Amino acid sequence: MLRSKENPPVQSPDDLSLDQFAGRWWVAHTKPRQEKALAWDVLRSEGIYFLPMYEITRTSRGRAWKSKLVLFPGYVFLCCQEEGRLRALQTGRIANLIEVVDQKRLISELSDIKRLIDTRFAIDPYPGLQAGTLCRVKSGPLAGLEGRVERRKNSTRFVVEVSMLGQGASVEIDAGVLESIE
Repeated sequence: MLRSKENPPVQSPDDLSLDQFAGRWWVAHTKPRQEKALAWDVLRSEGIYFLPMYEITRTSRGRAWKSKLVLFPGYVFLCCQEEGRLRALQTGRIANLIEVVDQKRLISELSDIKRLIDTRFAIDPYPGLQAGTLCRVKSGPLAGLEGRVERRKNSTRFVVEVSMLGQGASVEIDAGVLESIE
């Protein structure tokens, strides 16, 4: 496992928002445990990628240490022209490259995930979304985000999904800042 500072950046380049990247978005389904290595390869070739990660703190033998984990294991989001796509495939780290039909929807969903990451709230991976109430955050740092509300461990969780993967991320939220949009 990599130390926190040895991880690749969440996105490259990191000075633009995801909707400002030029190129077509692809979902790279990586070979097992190759997400970060692929991100480093793309970064070295000056390519564009988004690799959502979250930080956890673990304790071992009385000592706490932090680690960054991939939010969607097995997936890296690439934005490139044909040349960049071929370069990424040549790394040998990709099992399958998935074409994104609805580019705008993916960019919107990934931007929402990026916004969750940027808030530094404790992110909890949320596999396979269940039917829940579609809602919008009315106020606070997540104002305007749309997602589903779920209950887990006696708390209200706000879930943002990447529908193409059938996965998402959730954060604990005060139910008072949510409004139903169904």
